[in-house]
Parts: sequence; structure tokens; C-alpha cells
Amino acid sequence: MTRALRPWAPAAVLVLVLGHLLGAGVAFEYQIVNFNYETVQVTWDANQPSGTNLTFLYRFKHKNDSECSNYILQHGRRAGCVLEAEGDTILYFSIWNGTQRLVTRSPWISSYLKPNPPKGLRVLWRQEAVTVACPDLPFRGLRYEIQYKSTLDREWNSQKEKTCNVTIQGLDADKCYSFRARATTIELIYSSTSYPSDWSEVTHQQRGQPRDSCQEERAFSKFVPIYCLAAFLTLLLLLLCVWKLRRVKRLLMPSVPDPKATFPGLFESHHGNFQEWIKDTQNLTHLPKVDDRDPEDVLVEGLEVQLAKVEAETPGTTMTGPPCLPTAETESAGAPGRPPGQPPPGDEVLALGGFRFTMSDNSYVTL
Repeated sequence: MTRALRPWAPAAVLVLVLGHLLGAGVAFEYQIVNFNYETVQVTWDANQPSGTNLTFLYRFKHKNDSECSNYILQHGRRAGCVLEAEGDTILYFSIWNGTQRLVTRSPWISSYLKPNPPKGLRVLWRQEAVTVACPDLPFRGLRYEIQYKSTLDREWNSQKEKTCNVTIQGLDADKCYSFRARATTIELIYSSTSYPSDWSEVTHQQRGQPRDSCQEERAFSKFVPIYCLAAFLTLLLLLLCVWKLRRVKRLLMPSVPDPKATFPGLFESHHGNFQEWIKDTQNLTHLPKVDDRDPEDVLVEGLEVQLAKVEAETPGTTMTGPPCLPTAETESAGAPGRPPGQPPPGDEVLALGGFRFTMSDNSYVTL
């Protein structure tokens, strides 16, 4: 009878045991696993030796050799044998390639024990302490490892005891915890070739009540208000820094006012022409163009214009020489007997361009 390779027989779970090919000196590799004293599995690589189907002969205690009736197949070739265990006893077996014996061994199957995982895991909450318990396996020389973690833990925390009754201190009842257990063998009682059991099913607990699972979102939801507050404070601090920066920039580099706001209509109506804007908005007198001529010529021309106005106002009066007009002081005093055209005594006479000017103490120029 043959059957396909079972999923619990990967090489990563098995201990490598080396046998030797008798008479040839070539190493032959095989593996032995004792599953909880219920079944014994012996496996090898189906490709060694190449192109052959090996034969497995075995016996327990002092019985006669029997060929394996439950071969494990791999790619159509024999890759191992599964045997019914008969307690902690010696297994005598040999592997043959036709008429050539490849290996003969007689180990105690307890040296390759792999216990079953613990079942019926119970979690008891007592204030800040948690007790994890399960039924002990019926074998001596076992230790029980309990692992636990909350939704905030990345790795499992472990604690070992000789019995499946482990008390864990310092747990927070408000958090959701996951628990699992397994049995391991003590190397001094068994050997380094034994195996730990698989992990039990994971149990979830929160506030002493079982849960289907511990979701990461539940643990995170408690911190959502804290994260939102931290984000709000960070944004507020950023805005405050920007406002302070604007104040410092305004203090160090004051902004230039926009002339459009200071001078309404200068750019909209006059296209930036300041003179037109002044005349339109302030109604100021237009300043005459500055004459570049000599000041003396300008003064003489002005006197001539003034004399022409006087002659026009007093017809019949003929001036034969440069006039010498009386000052306001002389007119007011009405000094008798002074010839016309003569300056008052004590005044200085200034001649300029054929005209004479009288300078007095109370006036700058007397015409």
C-alpha cells in the first residue's frame, strides 16, 4: 500500500540523520519522526540513488522483518514509510536498493519524539495577572511554552513552565491579547534529535472575555484622538511660525505702498501723467515756463512794458528822458519845492540800461 507525501513531513521540521552505505562508503540521508508515539515516519530523498525504488524492511522488538505496507510517494517514487508505533520501543529497520543494503539502524523511537500540540487552552484573568492552563500530555520530560502578545506588540513574549499552568504578570485587561502554547522536550531526557510540538490554536482575550480576533484597528482607534490633536497642534505651530516670519519680514523689509491707492485716478484716468493729475485734482495754477534769458534783459523788457502801459493811460504826456518816479514816502510827505524827477536827498541813485533807479532805506528799488 502506498500514499502521497503527507504535509507534516517537510525537511524543515525533521532532524537530519546520516546513515552510511555499507561497503561503498557513500552517505545515505534519511529522517525519522515519532509523532506522539502514535506513528513513526522514516523518509529519504526519492532521487538517491538515482533511478531506483527503494525497499524498507522493519520490525519492533523481536518480531520478524516485514516490508513497509504504507509507502510515501514523491513524484511516483518511494520516498518514505509510515509505521504504526508500539510504544516507547526500539525500531529495527533497513533500506535496500534491490539486493544491496543501503543502511541498517535500530534507534529508540523516543529519541525522535514530536508531541502533539496542547489542546483546550484556558485563560483566567485575575486583576493584572493572567493564568494560561491546558491539560498536560501523558509523557514525562516535557516543558510547556506559553506565548502571548497584544495588538501593540510586534513579537511574541514567551514564558516556560514544567506544567501547562503558567501565570503571567503585568497585563492590561483593557488590551486584547493573543495566547498560544506548545510542548517541548527536555534534551537530557530525550535527545537533541527530538522536536517541539506544533503551536496550539491561538486564543484571544480582552477584559476576561474571549474574542474571535484582536484587530489592529481596535487598538489604533484609541489613539486616533491623540493623533488628531497632535496633527492639529503641529499645523497650528506651523501657521504661527509663518505669521511670525511675515511680521519679521515686514519689519525688516517694509512693503512699498501701491501708488494706485495713494493717488486715485492717476493711472486709471491720466495713465501715470502726474502733471495732468495735479491740474485735474488740485486745480493748481500752471507754472509758466522758466525763461533762460539774462535777468537784466528780462527786467528791462518788463520796465518797457510798464512804461508803455503808463503812456497809454496818460495821453499827451511825453517823456524826454529816463523817468524817475517818486517814492511812496515822498508822495506821502508832499515835500514842496522839489523839482520833478529829482531823487529825495539821502537816497542812492542806480543807473541800469539807460534807466535810473532810486534806492531808499525803506524800499528796495524806487522807480
